[in-house]
Amino acid sequence: MSTSQARTLSAPVSVNFDYTRSVGPTLAAFFTGLRQGRLVAGRLSDGGVVLPPPEFDPTTHDPVTEFVEVGPTGTVQSWTWVPEPVAGQPFDRPFAFALVLVDGTTAPFLHAVDVPYDELSVGMRVQVRWAEERVGAITDITCFEPATVPSDAGGGSPAQPAAAVPEVVAAHAAQLDGPLITPVNLDYTYAASPEESAFFRGLQEGRILGQRCPTCGKVYVPPRGACPVDGVPTTDEVELAGTGTVTTFCIVNVPFLGQKITPPYVSAYVLLDGADIAFLHLILGVEASEVRMGMRVEAVWRPRDEWGTTVENISHFAPTGEPDADYESYKVHL
Repeated sequence: MSTSQARTLSAPVSVNFDYTRSVGPTLAAFFTGLRQGRLVAGRLSDGGVVLPPPEFDPTTHDPVTEFVEVGPTGTVQSWTWVPEPVAGQPFDRPFAFALVLVDGTTAPFLHAVDVPYDELSVGMRVQVRWAEERVGAITDITCFEPATVPSDAGGGSPAQPAAAVPEVVAAHAAQLDGPLITPVNLDYTYAASPEESAFFRGLQEGRILGQRCPTCGKVYVPPRGACPVDGVPTTDEVELAGTGTVTTFCIVNVPFLGQKITPPYVSAYVLLDGADIAFLHLILGVEASEVRMGMRVEAVWRPRDEWGTTVENISHFAPTGEPDADYESYKVHL
């Protein structure tokens, strides 16, 4: 292991939140169709048929209002193999994601294909495998699988005219014309640079470390491998005091999932004394309405037995009681 590798830190990171959006009448028709075991596409002004239907025509920019039923068979146009699926993907075994040109459409549709690697090919005929229980979500399509119709069936049947789409689709679409909540889960490993690793190890010791550019003399905290002004490596380590000046700030009033502090509270950029870039952290120990630009603050550390290689060793910044800094001293850092 190299010296550089020995100095670097890494840690697993998990980002989880619910993504919420309004479906609207166009996608409501699509999702209602899925719930009924139908593929409902949209016809565009140029005659193209797209699945899912776009909310607005890309040529005229008018709302898409003509729906047609397509599929449920199609042709694989291209694919990528997933040898090691991760949590939340359609299968817990190897599978493919493919662009499938569903019969009756003019643009491909992305979804999973459940076919052995050595049997998958461009031009392969596939069909929808529906979920046993359908709720009006994209997961109502479990995947595509090899079609049971002969491969010489051509492109399949064309899109059925709008009148062929049961009126019940339009009638029930209103039931889905509301918020669609999708859980988003992202797991990855963050690898810190040698400079960042030194910064985090410094925090574990109760020190705030930055790096100075040998050319322009600017000090960056957290440190970075190269100065963005001169493009040269930042080679000189600098220990900074835990005091600084609030440059800009935001009062958080809106609650959100996973929030650890009850609003209102302040998230602010703090220009640490001796640094040339502001440091984002919380401002507590004072009413949110009293926080202001130029306020002098200092780091409040958690109990030593709670320290680790994390910026959360600093619980927050609190007012020092000193007079506010002069605007001229921080105006270039806004």
